[in-house]
Amino acid sequence: MDQLGETYGAGRRARALAKVRPWAFAAFAALALLFQLYLPLFFESASGVDLPLLVLLYLAVLRRRPIFGTLLGAAIGLLQDALSQHPLGLFGIAKTVIGYAAASLSWRLDTDGAAVRFVLAGLVYLVHQGCYWGMRVLLLGHALAVDPARTLLLAAVNAAIGIPLFLLFDRLRSEDE
Repeated sequence: MDQLGETYGAGRRARALAKVRPWAFAAFAALALLFQLYLPLFFESASGVDLPLLVLLYLAVLRRRPIFGTLLGAAIGLLQDALSQHPLGLFGIAKTVIGYAAASLSWRLDTDGAAVRFVLAGLVYLVHQGCYWGMRVLLLGHALAVDPARTLLLAAVNAAIGIPLFLLFDRLRSEDE
């Protein structure tokens, strides 16, 4: 391995895993699920915002452990399925894939910058939607109803919402890292 790769890799691995206060961890997920459930009742345009996905992305990238990301994605996705009108398991499977991928990817990328977080949140939204639509078509036999322009717009909106949300989450990190 070249000197630049060794220096970069050693710095990333040497960094201690960031910690989130346990109460904040539970509160992030619970509030995101409640907002996901009730916000579209008052603002119909908010139905495309996936706050549980943004919380999953933040926590999976923060911990950088694929098993943690996988289990967290499954838990958040299944809770989202249980609270929604969608078939049980679709969000669970999609968010499990995202949790694993985000935690794995965080070993390769420096995810502390706003630009990287914006791009990552937008791409994660697109991959999540692709997984969700693919399962609806392949597993349930539903017709594929995709509006590419709306999906790209919602990816940008979710990414834009993610930036201040991630900054808020950064402030709630534990000081004993």
